[in-house]
Amino acid sequence: MSDDTTSSSQGTPSVIHEGLPTQLPDIDPEETSEWVGSFDSLVEERGRERARYVMLRLLERARESNVGVPALRSTDYINTIPPEREPWFPGDEDIERRIRAFIRWNAAVMVSSANRKGLEVGGHIATYQSAASLYEVGFNHFFRGKDHPGGGDQIYIQGHGSPGIYARAYLEGRLEEEQLYRFRQEVQHGAGAGLPSYPHPRLMPDFWEFPTVSMGLTGINSIYQARFNRYLANRGVKDTTDQRVWAFLGDGEMAEPESLGAIRIAAREELDNLVWVVNCNLQQLDGPVTGNGKIIQELEANFRGAGWNVIKVVWGREWDQLLARDVDGVLVNQMNTTPDGQFQTYSTEKGDYIREHFFGTDPRLKAMVSEMTDEQIVKLPRGGHDYRKVFAAFKAATEHVGQPTVILAKTIKGWTIDALEGKNATHQMKKLTQDDLKKFRDRLYLPISDRDLERSYEETGAAPFFHPGADSPEIQYMLDRRRQLGGSVPRRVVRADALKLPGDEMYSELKQGSGKNSIATTMAVVRLLKDWMKDPEIGKRIVPIAPDEYRTFGMDSMFPSAKVYNPGGQRYESVDRKLLLSYKESPQGQMLHEGISEAGAMASATAAGSSYSTHGEHMIPFYIFYSMFGFQRTADSIWAMADQLARGFLIGATAGRTTLTGEGLQHADGHSPLIAATNPAVVHYDPAFAYEISHIMQSGLERMYGTGGPHGVGEDVIYYITVYNEPVQQPAEPEGVDVEGILKGLHRVSEGSGDGPRAQLLASGVGFPWILRAAELLREEWGVTTDLWSVTSWNELARDAVEAEGWNLNHPEADKRTAYVTDKLRGAGGPIVAVSDYMTAVPMQVARWVPGDYRVLGADGFGFADTRPAARRFFQIDAESVVVQVLQALADAGEIDRAKVSEAFSKYAIDDPTAVRGVMQEGGDA
Repeated sequence: MSDDTTSSSQGTPSVIHEGLPTQLPDIDPEETSEWVGSFDSLVEERGRERARYVMLRLLERARESNVGVPALRSTDYINTIPPEREPWFPGDEDIERRIRAFIRWNAAVMVSSANRKGLEVGGHIATYQSAASLYEVGFNHFFRGKDHPGGGDQIYIQGHGSPGIYARAYLEGRLEEEQLYRFRQEVQHGAGAGLPSYPHPRLMPDFWEFPTVSMGLTGINSIYQARFNRYLANRGVKDTTDQRVWAFLGDGEMAEPESLGAIRIAAREELDNLVWVVNCNLQQLDGPVTGNGKIIQELEANFRGAGWNVIKVVWGREWDQLLARDVDGVLVNQMNTTPDGQFQTYSTEKGDYIREHFFGTDPRLKAMVSEMTDEQIVKLPRGGHDYRKVFAAFKAATEHVGQPTVILAKTIKGWTIDALEGKNATHQMKKLTQDDLKKFRDRLYLPISDRDLERSYEETGAAPFFHPGADSPEIQYMLDRRRQLGGSVPRRVVRADALKLPGDEMYSELKQGSGKNSIATTMAVVRLLKDWMKDPEIGKRIVPIAPDEYRTFGMDSMFPSAKVYNPGGQRYESVDRKLLLSYKESPQGQMLHEGISEAGAMASATAAGSSYSTHGEHMIPFYIFYSMFGFQRTADSIWAMADQLARGFLIGATAGRTTLTGEGLQHADGHSPLIAATNPAVVHYDPAFAYEISHIMQSGLERMYGTGGPHGVGEDVIYYITVYNEPVQQPAEPEGVDVEGILKGLHRVSEGSGDGPRAQLLASGVGFPWILRAAELLREEWGVTTDLWSVTSWNELARDAVEAEGWNLNHPEADKRTAYVTDKLRGAGGPIVAVSDYMTAVPMQVARWVPGDYRVLGADGFGFADTRPAARRFFQIDAESVVVQVLQALADAGEIDRAKVSEAFSKYAIDDPTAVRGVMQEGGDA
């Protein structure tokens, strides 16, 4: 049992927590004794069940009277809203039941037909069937569309429930029958002809708004979406007062850390614009969620403890009379003590079994159902299938003020499909037989004849879809309801205009370099951000985001002016209030300070980056983080961000495997570019110089927020830029700089002059000072001339090369395309040596297309804590290691004597990291 105060009539008494009563003085011991004696008499004369009920009512009344008593972890296993408090239902329940039947049928047929012989692409039949009433109450009475005067709601659909949403859209005339028939067949019948498996905005950009099938992300993303709505309102960007966020989740999904990990944020910020609906069908993929426990009670305790408003919808209206006759509380006690696994068994058993095992345990229970038939007992429904119960819960949720609301609705997975209903194997059952469908049809009272069903199987291998006709009362009813609520949902609309972006003068300071000073590329990016935030056009649209590291990244100077967003303002005197850079919070604050939560920061970046579609307002997320804790920790969230067609800047600061000298293994990023390469929407750059940053950032703004893209408002890409905490001298932008090369991924910084052996040195990011030093050593000590190249993006070079090969494959008669990296390096003299502070696989992405002898140095293996010189010597990526690699390549080509390689190896002690420990490289420490 979840409730500490509960015990069965045969069990042992509940534990009394010693010490609690003695924390307060007893000012009237005689009166106290009378109350205790009265309670003892109640237990003795009426039993524990009645005593428990009275105590619960007293605690409830105490809370209503603002008496400070501890809150209960969970309430009884019954509906939160009693029958006498249920509101009048404004709809036509009979016609809405028929609409649900049509949608149920088409959703199931869609998945079953997708698994006809020879196709068998999978799908989920049962999830929507359990949640149909939950969705339909929303569609017909609560979900506000984009054309609503208030702007419309944001609705996160449970991923596995997508067939039901498609089925409704079909009845509304938004989808064709052929599309339903091509569920999960997007490529087979041409791009866009079929329907994607789950809610994918990138695949259906005019339909789906939020990707949800990566389980757990719905929870955290919906919370931060609701929070971002308030952020927009508090900052005066948009009035979001009438917009609500609805999130549908499964009870099994609540085991994902992201589902419950941020619920305190919603309560702390009083997000009463947020409603979660948890479909508690008591089943996860392979079996019960908590077979021996009670997931609804467990979740209630979690949410109540976090400060949410909890509404339970456990039992349908047919239970109301039974509960009204439960004067002793014996029925409630049985409901409280029956585990979920047993309730699932009852959902699949006959009435006589339920009569014996549920009601037969106590004479009083047995008497309650003595006049009911076994069939009536079987039909006692769960609350999540009762339209009136669900409506009452939704209405209460939308009227609640000061807290987010979670509705815990008890359902049966596969409800109305006899072959699936409540069975553990439901998730694996993808296809219905003709007999299954006939029983399903009969239960839904659909006018489909056996002959029509059989003929459809003969012709197509699947059952027919059902549509009552565009002029039918059901279709007219559902369309009228949607018109009154602001149009069909889900629907994604892009209404934001392209932004007026700052001109070249904005970037002039970075292009001037740092003179004799040294600055880290992180500081260069932050400096540009500050300039952006002063811009009259885009400044207010910048959304700085950091997980508790603003000071680390040198952004504390923004606290006094931009301020940290806090809807409650700052109700304390800051400990550093006397300092110039005092920490300041404000309801109008611009900076989102997410605490130690990269997952939360990503959710904020997603909400901000998709605001152009969800709200018609461009916002520019600027999420800065330890590069190691971005793609490694939250790559799934970034993938969802890309699916949601969000845009913005992800700044992987303190990047590289050797720059964080004392932090060690878990902070040493040597692979985030590779993870970034797996996301087609992410454009990664690893700039070495401030002037490169200026061009990259300007290009990012133009690509994402300029006039390009399919809607004339930019491309749906995300810029990931890795920057470093190691100060280096920043050169001024050279005259005639190769801007195209910077943006495409490779440009030549300097060209060596001289006779003798020649080599090409390539480096990205923090590695460029190493090849600069290596070039000096090669020239002065070994007589080798070098050209130096800055690789701003290994990823973009590789993508360009793959695209070129793809073009050639698909255009065999056309002129061949060559990779950009091939064109740039063609004709360059000598071997090509690339070095990176990332693992060798990063620069090796382009090996196939590099002409000539290509050799790579990288930081493979785990990082560790030591000095930068020692770490770089260990990984053999420092300047001296580059020298030896170049000499090795020249010796292999027969251009120098091989003895020089051994001489250099010994001279520089390449195999001894301790030889350079403590020796500071140019630029020093951050």
